[in-house]
Amino acid sequence: MNIGIVGLGLIGGSLGLDLRSQGHHISGVSRKQETCQRAIERGAVDDASTSLSLMERAEVVFICTPLGVMRSTVAALIPHLAPETVLTDVGSVKGWVVEEIAPLWANFVGGHPMAGTAESGIEAALPNLFVNAPYVLTPIASTPARATQLVEEIVRPLQVQIYHCQPEEHDRAVAWISHLPVMVSASLIAACLGESSPAVLEMAKSLASSGFRDTSRVGGGNPELGMMMATYNRSALVRSLHAYREILNQFIHWIEQENWVALEQALQHTRQARPAFTDQGSPCQSGQASSFSQP
Repeated sequence: MNIGIVGLGLIGGSLGLDLRSQGHHISGVSRKQETCQRAIERGAVDDASTSLSLMERAEVVFICTPLGVMRSTVAALIPHLAPETVLTDVGSVKGWVVEEIAPLWANFVGGHPMAGTAESGIEAALPNLFVNAPYVLTPIASTPARATQLVEEIVRPLQVQIYHCQPEEHDRAVAWISHLPVMVSASLIAACLGESSPAVLEMAKSLASSGFRDTSRVGGGNPELGMMMATYNRSALVRSLHAYREILNQFIHWIEQENWVALEQALQHTRQARPAFTDQGSPCQSGQASSFSQP
């Protein structure tokens, strides 16, 4: 199959590596000619160009650009597409994307492969990045079933776990487990930097080990990603931040009041609850589709 990828960064490049290994012909578009050349050298694409006209023969196009330029990119891409071409994206927010893109192109399927690293760019692209990772599709009532099925058929061999849900459901869910952690982690780093004693701050830096590395990792990532989360998933993120602040205030109250019984009960509860979020076992087996129910 002829597959196009617009945006040859970490996700676009990794998709190219994997889809090309499945026997598809991959054409890539990037803003920079050097990125195009490097993508060819790395085997992520068969051909590449800075011109969207390269997508004229594509049967499916993955939009892997930042959210901020996605709508303008799709608008510029449409004149080069055949009417039956299927578009899908990889953005971490789905409500805004579907609202903006679906009216522009009937054969659009919102998508979000939930995999990545702290690195960015074509050099960060990795084979098998998506193995066992959730791959969320957010078709709406107007999305042609054929378009959704085609995207599923393409990504299923990557050994992903396919989920279906509404765009709003997706955004509320990722606000809790992806976007909120970034803000909490960044706030942790900022709070540490607020230590008034330079000597204590330097000691803290010297003593920081695995616990701090784990909890601060996403807060020390690419600022552009955090800004996109806040900008395009603002409502769900603010909702989760307010809820988190209420829980944090409750913990502060227990500690100030030396209510060790309540604190221990809360810590026991969170210890028991964590595996449901982190264990690899999932009701959706690898490569199968699953639908979330309305919360």
